[in-house]
Amino acid sequence: MQWKGRRGSSNVEDRRGMGGKTIIGGGLGGLVLLLIFTFLGGDPGELLNNLQTTDSDNSVPYEETEQERELSQFVSVVLADTEEVWTEIFRKEGLVYEEPTLVLYTGSVQSACGVSGSSAGPFYCPGDQKLYIDLSFYDELQRNFQAPGDFAMAYVIAHEVGHHVQTLLGTSEKIMPLRQRLSEEEFNKYLVRFELQADYLAGVWAHHAQGMNLLEEGDLEEALNAASAVGDDTIQKKARGYVVPESFTHGTSEQRKRWFYKGFRSGNLDGGDTFNARDL
Repeated sequence: MQWKGRRGSSNVEDRRGMGGKTIIGGGLGGLVLLLIFTFLGGDPGELLNNLQTTDSDNSVPYEETEQERELSQFVSVVLADTEEVWTEIFRKEGLVYEEPTLVLYTGSVQSACGVSGSSAGPFYCPGDQKLYIDLSFYDELQRNFQAPGDFAMAYVIAHEVGHHVQTLLGTSEKIMPLRQRLSEEEFNKYLVRFELQADYLAGVWAHHAQGMNLLEEGDLEEALNAASAVGDDTIQKKARGYVVPESFTHGTSEQRKRWFYKGFRSGNLDGGDTFNARDL
């Protein structure tokens, strides 16, 4: 991706080295929201293991490595690109795009949705309209998911921005209350459609990034590979050796890749209604 020397976003909050103030037992609702908006999903046990029991306000200033400095600049540029694209798309729809904040953190972080450890992966919290990313995820994406490349990471950011778009359009507000009325298995079906729509929206952004001549050879393949690598079936098979379809919350590898590519080809909000799509 062509990004070096380009404008970064002013909506980046750097909390690296600060840790997170924990609220042990601070409300199941908050944890559930966090899990819903976690990029890779995850179980409550894993999340709770990452909660800290100390206040890290006295931590020393964070010293980033050269790789981290470059990554922080990269995600800032990608965020700026999403701001430009979604501002224009919203304008054409007669709407106003409210830019989200991207929070960089290390280890653990406090959000309006609760406290999360870095192993939970990047996530978006609708309560404060912020994206949260530990840059170490870039290495994990390459090492554990075999999804290398800067545009693979750009896809991750665009997916979380997609959740922000869903919040602004009112989709999140309609879907999340269903959890109180449905069984876990039934609600998971809605979550899959919710996450696939975020993949579609990430593809919409990538379409416009291509139109801005920002994509390089192989970038689209990197994003598609990343979308496939984080499919529920792929993750579960790797972790357990088998899959449990009724527990899927983000969609299969094939579905995630297909909906991203659909958004990439479309470039607009039309065609992204995963909730009424017969064939996911």
